[in-house]
Amino acid sequence: MGFAQGVSGLNAASSNLDVIGNNIANSETSGFKAGTVSFADIYAGSQVGLGVQVTGVTQDFSDGSVNSTDNGLNVAISNSGFFRAVDASGTVYYTRDGDFQLDDNRNLLTSTGMNVTGYPVSGTPPTVQQGATPVNLSIPLTGMSATATTTATMALDLDSDSADIDTTATPFDATDSSTYSFSEPLTTYDSLGNPHNISLYFTKTADNTWDVKAVDGSDPTTPTPVQDLGTLKFNTNGTLDTITSTTGGISTINMASVDGSAAATFTLNFAGSQQQYNSASSVSAQNATGYPAGDLTKYTINDDGTITGTYSNGQSQLLGQIVLANFANPQGLTSDGNNVWSATSSSGPAVLGTAGTGNFGTMTSGALEGSNVNLSNELVDLIVAQRDYQSNAQTIKAQDTIMQTLVSMS
Repeated sequence: MGFAQGVSGLNAASSNLDVIGNNIANSETSGFKAGTVSFADIYAGSQVGLGVQVTGVTQDFSDGSVNSTDNGLNVAISNSGFFRAVDASGTVYYTRDGDFQLDDNRNLLTSTGMNVTGYPVSGTPPTVQQGATPVNLSIPLTGMSATATTTATMALDLDSDSADIDTTATPFDATDSSTYSFSEPLTTYDSLGNPHNISLYFTKTADNTWDVKAVDGSDPTTPTPVQDLGTLKFNTNGTLDTITSTTGGISTINMASVDGSAAATFTLNFAGSQQQYNSASSVSAQNATGYPAGDLTKYTINDDGTITGTYSNGQSQLLGQIVLANFANPQGLTSDGNNVWSATSSSGPAVLGTAGTGNFGTMTSGALEGSNVNLSNELVDLIVAQRDYQSNAQTIKAQDTIMQTLVSMS
């Protein structure tokens, strides 16, 4: 027996202890994946082995526990997939650590300072450009621009028992409620976000017949123009028939220029309106597009990886989407420290996609994936590895004793 077997055993046991110690040390590291040493025997053309060798360290890519946090920038992955991150030099890495943060430029970073990448948004309203080249994601403080109103809807419940008004004898006057039967306000917005207080006036002139007029209270013109929108006609069962000659109940309203905004028009749809015997006319539903400018008040990373900003004008819009990467052979990834891996020829190239699609796992926002190290198993493995080390040391000690015996006999 030579020393080679015992020395190789000591080296292998030492490597095993290193890996077990590394697992235990990272038992609280977010997204950490435990490693296991693989061994192989050594032979050199004889039946007597020459010891053992370490053939590699295999990582366990099973899920760690998902732990809820109070941080909206935390994201956990369940099942397959990695976050894609880029360092300052442009090198791409992959990680399971979703403990993200913002820098002073509002860039989304990993806990080690790498840029988190994802799909950008474009268009109005912004939409995610899935399949585009990933970019560094950020959550800018840029406000949301105003959007002018282009359409509005209003469903009326008009009182069929309202008295008829002779508009020839009693001309319409917005300041005199006796000249119309019912009024309703509608707020719209122009290109600069100025609110326009549109007042709508409904005058019953005969059975099933209502004249409709509008006044833009924000119009700086004096006197304020009255817009004639036409006539609503109802069927004998109370359903809307036509407005003037346009089937479906659509009318066009002008918005004047205010403080440099563009003069514009929007369409108002009365579909769903009815005339019935009611105690009083009312509006059952109304809605209008458009909104004023707004400042970012909060942001949310959703479970599909999309980042949504909420603004002071009550609107929200997409800011981007975190991309996930997957590999044909994750075991082929190279561990580069800082809780990241890089792709190799063994892992295959990264396949990109989004959470919950294809073979990609799911995300949980406001949570972190814990280490998948099982401390109980590691402590048992530590005892075994220690015994292995001691046993191999004993073989060397035995060989040394034999050598001393041979020397003393000479």
